[in-house]
Amino acid sequence: MIRTIRFGAAALSLAVAGALAVAAAPAFAQDAKPKARTDGGKADPKKPAAKDAAKDKGKDAKGKDAKGKSEAKTDSKGGGKPVPVTTSGDWGVFTAHSGRSKTCYVLAKPSARAPAALKRDPAYVFISTRPAENVRNEISIIMGFAMKAGAETKAEIGGVTFDLAPQGANAWLKNLAEQERFLGALRKGAKLTVKAASAKGNVTTDTYSLSGLSDALDRLQKECP
Repeated sequence: MIRTIRFGAAALSLAVAGALAVAAAPAFAQDAKPKARTDGGKADPKKPAAKDAAKDKGKDAKGKDAKGKSEAKTDSKGGGKPVPVTTSGDWGVFTAHSGRSKTCYVLAKPSARAPAALKRDPAYVFISTRPAENVRNEISIIMGFAMKAGAETKAEIGGVTFDLAPQGANAWLKNLAEQERFLGALRKGAKLTVKAASAKGNVTTDTYSLSGLSDALDRLQKECP
């Protein structure tokens, strides 16, 4: 049974992109490196950059534009920007607000990908809780490529295998009744291995370290009780 996407691939991608932009965990450091300056490091603090000056043109001291409209504090889709809470081992803990709704999630990147020479987008394991929607510890895996529809997709933890349901570039547990069992295995395990076939027929294996995940999930529960 293919699971209906409740959170949506687009929303997941947006949340992950935002998370990586602010993540401080060593596992995400390569994605958060600042760009090299081109002004030789001698910027005059009394002279705002032309880009900033143009951005602020037409706004008053209260942040309103010439038409009196306040700047939006959230993104164009209405979701709040992810805020890093803490890191635990290889896992980052984040929260985000959208209106009165709060989302808490943990995520990590693979520690190894095979075949190494195959070019793919970044992959993540993403566990989210959205109390307003009565959704807790929803597990989704972003593979970084479009998967072959109907192809065997599996997650393995300590010799225990779970079937996944692929949909586009994302995968969920095929049997939702196994969610608590899967979470228990994640808490106790040392590594998670995800095997999937791409739409082009390439079979890939992503390996995730589970170091720190148990503490990260405990913190997630505190942030979104």
